Formats: sequence, structure tokens, C-alpha cells
Amino acid sequence: MRTTFWCISCIFLLSMSSKAQNIVTLETVTNPIQIKNTGKIIFLSKPAKIEDLKETDFLESILFRKDENLYLEIFTANSLTNYLHELNPELASEELLKNGNFQFSFYVDDKLIYTENLNTRAGTIENKNKATSLQIPLFSTTQENSWGRYLWSRFYFGNGGEDALFSGKHLLKIEIKPYLKSAGTIKTGNIIAQGTIKTDAVPVTIEEKLTVIQKIKPQQEWEVSSSKYDTLLIRNLNQRILEKRFKDITSIAVIKKGELLLEEYFNGADRNKLHDTRSVGKSFASTVMGIAIKDGFIKNENETLKQFYDLKKFANYSAEKEKVTLKSLLTMSSGFDGSDQDENSPGNEENMYPTDNWIKFGLDLPMDSKKQIGKNWDYFTAGVVMLGDILNQRVPEGLENYAEKKLFSPLGIKEYKWQYTPQKVANTAGGLGLRTLDLAKYGQLYQNKGLWNGKQLLSKEWIQKSFTNYFPKDENVPGYGFLFWKEVFTVNGKTYETFGCSGNGGNKVYVFKDIPLVVVVTATAYNRSYAHTQVKRMMQEFILPAVITE
Repeated sequence: MRTTFWCISCIFLLSMSSKAQNIVTLETVTNPIQIKNTGKIIFLSKPAKIEDLKETDFLESILFRKDENLYLEIFTANSLTNYLHELNPELASEELLKNGNFQFSFYVDDKLIYTENLNTRAGTIENKNKATSLQIPLFSTTQENSWGRYLWSRFYFGNGGEDALFSGKHLLKIEIKPYLKSAGTIKTGNIIAQGTIKTDAVPVTIEEKLTVIQKIKPQQEWEVSSSKYDTLLIRNLNQRILEKRFKDITSIAVIKKGELLLEEYFNGADRNKLHDTRSVGKSFASTVMGIAIKDGFIKNENETLKQFYDLKKFANYSAEKEKVTLKSLLTMSSGFDGSDQDENSPGNEENMYPTDNWIKFGLDLPMDSKKQIGKNWDYFTAGVVMLGDILNQRVPEGLENYAEKKLFSPLGIKEYKWQYTPQKVANTAGGLGLRTLDLAKYGQLYQNKGLWNGKQLLSKEWIQKSFTNYFPKDENVPGYGFLFWKEVFTVNGKTYETFGCSGNGGNKVYVFKDIPLVVVVTATAYNRSYAHTQVKRMMQEFILPAVITE
């Protein structure tokens, strides 16, 4: 009897001690379903209020590729803020939530497939402080606008989830931990909730003849390569595209040693299709700027905005704004209070498009006191529109005619389509329509160090500057040059560095630095969370292992 009383007393004291350590007060939990399932993730086929939830609502299995819904009900013993407090008791609740959130890990048949540290802005502050239950949709027929849906999309479509669950029966397990970022490192706590569900999938059958590598049709623009490559890997890639495991892919082209090695089209596209490559067009602004400097119409990339605009005529004038250079616009580090990565930023591109003067929109923006010109990278489309306008001012007959004469015509690019700003200037923000093989020409121009058919269209120095990573220590960007992205792939233990164009939907032109290779991928997965990650997987797992032969 004494032993029992002592144990109960210990449990009570430990409970009181734990609560005393909490930094915020929890909501009161009385629901028997929640109490019974604390520390568990419950799978549901439809949303349900917790007071209406019954154990008969719990899903044990789900069939993929049917009109199914999948929701999570997460029951934890404490609130997120208190879990984060355990990771760093020195921080206030506001600082904890600025630097931490839930970490989700997805396992299939006990193999870890994907882990994500949820963006710190996901979820409400009130829920993070008080709640010990959370319901989120992973996927549903109503397509709720929820961070849970985007989390699932990144796991399933972009990071191998669909491949792992594609056929047959499997066991999907989800684990949740708290994570906290501090001084550049990530600290995670213990598992606070987990759950499993059995999965099955409706079979997808693709005729083998449809996966055959497409024969390169006669054309005069490229020599056809005789280099060997792994045909099985390419056929497997084709099959996955046809099965929609890689979604909305429209074309792939590979140029090796200046010759056409692969040319594949999907989803109704063909050689003559003009692809809307979105922000791939930004890189063309860099190219034309390099040509204009070479021709002497612009002195160099260190010229400042005040040399092109009377900045005092625009809102939010400051002496700092006069210091913005062309180079800082080319490297997305101009210091303006504009970020396309932040929907609340005043300079977000979505705020620019409805206005009747995009240049005025950009130049009216204040400078961001937290940013240093040339030092702090932040994706800023309005700055690239400024570059286009500056070129339009300075080059003979305007940007469009100059680009035709100095770039498109020499490359033999006859079919292309600009979009335009409200002032009818060729739009360097993106949307330039080009054919796959013409995108390949553009990439090969950079592979050739600016030389095309014996003529130096672009200086070697400009290409070197364009392919320099100006932000090697910035963890927010993998690497960025003059409107070109750096990306690194690893094949058979060896790394390969590229600089290339990248556009919404998964549009890419990769130019490899140390091997004679250019790869073009076009796609229409616009605004899909998996658009870029699936292309990286295609490159990493199929295209590069197939075509790189040492």
C-alpha cells in the first residue's frame, strides 16, 4: 500500500515539475479519444471535429490513385512551443517560434524516404502555443490550401514517395519531432507523435513499345552524336514520365561534345513547340547585358542606377538607392525591399504585375535597411525588369531588335516569342517562348565560352563572371552568378558542377563546367511544389548516370 502511494506521489510530482517547466500554458484536454491516443498520428478519410471523432473513423489502409482523401489527426502530450523550450530553455517563446517547428519524417516499409523541417511560418502562433491536437489534410478532392497538402506534395511527388508507394502493398509511417535552428545548426527533440497506415495502389500499365527511346529525326542544326549511353536507364526514365511518376515533362535534350545525343518529347510536345520557360528568360537578360558591354553601349556591370534614372523622381529616394549597381541586379543582391520568396514583401513580383508601370513599381520601392548591396541575396524579379529597361534605353533600336541581331539570329534561332511589359518592352522577367533545341543552342553557347560558328558572340570573361558563385556562404541559395543558378550533382561518387537557367514549372538549361555536356528539360508543372525537385531526381538518378561515361 505504501509502495503504491509512493509511486502515485512520484508521478504527481514529476507531472507538476514538467508543467512548471512549460513556457506557455496548454489548452485543457478532456476528450477521451485524445487522451487515449496521445503520442499518435491518426489517419482519417475526412475532416472531423475532435468532439465528434470516433475510433471507427480511424483508417487502417488506403488505396492510392483513386479519388481518396487522407487527413492526419495528430495528438501530442505538449504544445510545440513547450517542446521547443525543452531544446533551448534560454529563448523566449517568440524566438523559439521564429527558429523552430515540427520535423516530419516519412518511412515506407521502415525505410526513410523523406524528412522535412517545416517552414517556421507554417501554422498559427496560437496553435503552436496551446494546442496538443492538430488536424491537417495531406491530400483531398477539395484541394484545401494547407501547408499539409504542400508537405505531402513535396514528399510524394518531389522526393521519392510516389516511387516507393507506386505499386503493391506497403506500410507508410510518419514520425514527428520538434526541431530548432540555432547558430546554423539544427537540433531535434524526441519523437512526439507517430502513426502507420497500410497502402495499396491501382496498377498502371504502360506498353513497352511506348518507352522506346525516340529516334532523332533529320535536321541540319546539330550533328547527331555517336557516343554510347545507358539505354535502359533512359527507357526507365521514359516509363516513369509516361506513368506520371515524373509529371508534366514536355521534353529532354542532351548535347554531348557539341553533338545531339538525346531528343525526347512527351505530353503532346514536339520539336516545333515553343515552351513557356518562365524565369529561364531572366538569364537572357544577363546574356544581352554581356553583349551590350562587349559592344560598348554600357560601360560595365559596376554602373549604378543613377546613371540611368533620375532617382529623385521616384518614391522613397535615398542615397543608398543611388549605389545600386547593375551587378547587384544581376546577382539578385540589390538591397531593395523586394523578395519574391516572401508573399508579404512589398516588392514581391505578384504586386508588380497588376501595375501599369513595372519600372516605376521597382524604383519606387524603399531600400531594405537589413540588406547590404551586393552581399545579401534575395530573389527579386522587378530588378531583372530594370535590367531589361536599361538595355532597351542604351542599345540601338531597343532590346528586342538588338537581341535578334546579336543573339538569336547568329544562333540560328528563328522561332521564339517574347512577352512584354506594360511599356511594350521585351519582358526580361521571364516567359520567353523557345523550342527545345534552341534552348540547347543557348546552353551550348556558354559551353563554347561564347563562341558560335567561329564568331565570339559573348566574351569569355563575361561567361566566367556569369558562372561565379557570389554567395558561397549563403545557406538560402545553392549558388548564384549573373542570373544563373549553381547546382551540383553527384554521380558514382563524383561531383559535377553546373550553372544554368531555371524557370517555374521545372524548366532547366544545365551547362556543365568541367565536362562537355548541356542538358535541357522543359516542363509545365507551374507552381507545383515538386516541379524542381523531380527534375533534380531525373538528372541525378537517370539522365546523368546514363550519359556520363568516364
